Amino acid sequence: MGLIGSYCEDSGSMSEAWVEAGLSPCFYFTLVPTVLLTLSFFFGAFHCVCYRRYGTPMEPKYIPRSRLYGLQLCLSVLLLLQFLGGMVWQAARGGAFPGFVLLYGLLSMLGWAWAIALLRLERQRVLVRDRTRGHSTVLLLFWAVAFAAENLAFVSWTSPLWWWGLETVEKQVDFGLWLVRYIGTGALFFIGLKAPGLPRRPYMLLINEDERDVENGQPLLGGEESESTWKGFGKKVRLLVPYMWPRGSILLQSLVLLCLCLLGLERVINVFVPIYSKNIVNELSDGSKWNILATTVCIYVLLKFLQGGGAGASGFVSNMRSFLWIRVQQYTNRVVQVRLFSHLHSLSLRWHLGRRTGDVLRSIDRGTSSINSLLSYIVFSILPTIADIIIAIVYFISNFNAWFGLIIFICMFLYLTLTIIITEWRTKYRRDMNTQDNNAKSKAVDSLLNFETVKYYNAENYEVNRFQDAILKYQVSEWKTNASLALLNQTQNLIIGCGLLAGSLLCAYFVTENKFKVGDYVLFGTYIIQLYTPLNWFGTYYRMIQNSFIDMESMFKLFTEEEEVKDDVNAGNLLFKLGKVEFENVHFSYTDGKEILKDISFTVMPGQTVALIGQSGSGKSTIIRLLFRFYDVNGGCIRIDGQDISKHAGWGCLLSSIDVVSDVHGEMGGAHTGG
Repeated sequence: MGLIGSYCEDSGSMSEAWVEAGLSPCFYFTLVPTVLLTLSFFFGAFHCVCYRRYGTPMEPKYIPRSRLYGLQLCLSVLLLLQFLGGMVWQAARGGAFPGFVLLYGLLSMLGWAWAIALLRLERQRVLVRDRTRGHSTVLLLFWAVAFAAENLAFVSWTSPLWWWGLETVEKQVDFGLWLVRYIGTGALFFIGLKAPGLPRRPYMLLINEDERDVENGQPLLGGEESESTWKGFGKKVRLLVPYMWPRGSILLQSLVLLCLCLLGLERVINVFVPIYSKNIVNELSDGSKWNILATTVCIYVLLKFLQGGGAGASGFVSNMRSFLWIRVQQYTNRVVQVRLFSHLHSLSLRWHLGRRTGDVLRSIDRGTSSINSLLSYIVFSILPTIADIIIAIVYFISNFNAWFGLIIFICMFLYLTLTIIITEWRTKYRRDMNTQDNNAKSKAVDSLLNFETVKYYNAENYEVNRFQDAILKYQVSEWKTNASLALLNQTQNLIIGCGLLAGSLLCAYFVTENKFKVGDYVLFGTYIIQLYTPLNWFGTYYRMIQNSFIDMESMFKLFTEEEEVKDDVNAGNLLFKLGKVEFENVHFSYTDGKEILKDISFTVMPGQTVALIGQSGSGKSTIIRLLFRFYDVNGGCIRIDGQDISKHAGWGCLLSSIDVVSDVHGEMGGAHTGG
């Protein structure tokens, strides 16, 4: 059995965060469990008290049976046992092992045990006043921090104090345990976003789904509207993929690659602008020669010209990329509209008779613009921002100090996480505000359109009070929407301010200790402000992506409309010879249970004239539509020159080879067919 030695042993001390080209194991394995235990215990205790005091047990019929939930429990238990196994392994190796290893194992086990308890509690109880669905912020934040902490180990890739080299059996075992933690925490976080063990719809909606609004005859809570716009994200991305890469055009593919290269060039320029700003300050402070200083200033101005103002929104490189992307964007517009237009023409007459042309055209317009918006926001806004964050963390760790990288990592992680969480949370207020606005406007319009009836019943005061109540409800929702937006903005400003304060104080301290120069302080401030500028728009980009997904949904629904009349896989062309038309035992109905044609048989010889006469609705027009194969028959067959039209792809040639005239007068109708 191993004995407990000194706390940090040979791995450094708590005051040294960066040792031998990597994070100090003593510092890292003390910080991580402390943060995790704090999140799980303090926030989890408050969360547990709320669920116990104000929550109610969920009815079993509303709790979904999910294998993924079982996987969540198994992974959580596996991670807990992994920490126990790590301590047993350290003790079994013999000799003394550092105290931070024992602290890391015990605190981590307590944190994960508490997380398991919260996971089970959320499956058993629910806050009935809370109309949201999915896991709580406490659990999601716990899993996210745990996964982020394991990713932070990559910073120490070159350090001999860590396990990446796999030189010894001890390091190989440590690497295996880390691999279990990395896969387990990552899987828990991404599965937790789906929350498979909890109801997919808000609990309040489930227990009230049969109630109806007496006045409007609509459900009290909208099922579709409360769905997250990120539901089915993978399916939506798969639908987007064909439009991201212009197949068949080498020129457009080259433009895409060139735009991506320019995007990478922008990231490089964003790094060098603060560096040359630092060099100018240092050269001015050191009294460098004029030619050296002038060269540095010229390079700095050139980089600023290429970058543009602030985050490069109007720089030369950004403008050139936007110019080159126009052709790619036009290709996407053209392909989407042409494919959808072709798909609509392949649908049956039944669908076209029941569609609303205005809705279809609006769906096409909004869907096309939303695809371009999604590609622009994701490729040229979201991904570059995340790349800038990663580059900044790596740069500050490599050239400054591990503390700066840690400060930026924590600030950026909290900023992005809280922005997404608060934006998703406040979406329901926005939807409710739109609903209340529509309700107020509908009450006003209905009252004014029925002015005479209101006067008959002397109900003016009643209508005014009714409209005032609707306005008050709208204003309550409007206040919640604006207040939640203000909360989001203040939260973002607080995180940015704290990060800037911590980093600036640390950098100024190192300058006073002569470890840094004044230019380093300027570099840090310039880089951080430059990094925060696009983040201010991150919430807007996130909301716009949500709106684009919503606009895409109606367009993609058109793509999912199935063709009712389909040709066989190996269907041959219809060969016109004489023009003999045969109907043999034809059965057809537009809807089940109401047959229009029943066992209809007749033959029209070439050159013969045949008239179909009957009352309206007797099936005269239906016979013509079946002849042109606007529909497929339910039974029997239709032949042209002995060829079954349902088994041939060239039946459209009837338009040019057979003359059909339809005439309707009152209750009589006739159809003349001739060859």
